Amino acid sequence: MNMIEAVKAVFSKYATFEGRARRSEYWWFVLFNLIVSIILTVLLGGGRGMGDGGMMGGSLLANIWSLATLLPSLAVGARRLHDIDRTGWWQLIWFIPVIGWIVLIVFFASRGTAGPNRFGANPVTA
Repeated sequence: MNMIEAVKAVFSKYATFEGRARRSEYWWFVLFNLIVSIILTVLLGGGRGMGDGGMMGGSLLANIWSLATLLPSLAVGARRLHDIDRTGWWQLIWFIPVIGWIVLIVFFASRGTAGPNRFGANPVTA
């Protein structure tokens, strides 16, 4: 799966929390989201700092982008956790600084369960 296919898949399932997501779908979307956020913040934000009237150092468009991609980011994260047979509620561990972040990164990078699990069919073979 390439970046374009992954981003299309995530946005086509904008608020779908059921099913499973491949590692490539999740990580390509994360990379795409990061690139767009950097472009909107740096290029369109004009490099302004907080003291220069910028919204937290970025542009209004970067903040709108972040809000617009919040739901699909949570949805693909939940589907990615489903692929390793964990509930999407594990994303709440993100609120535990450092340790929670490390645990989630390991979960998101883990190989999915082979064959179907309680969340659906294997997305690699489906």
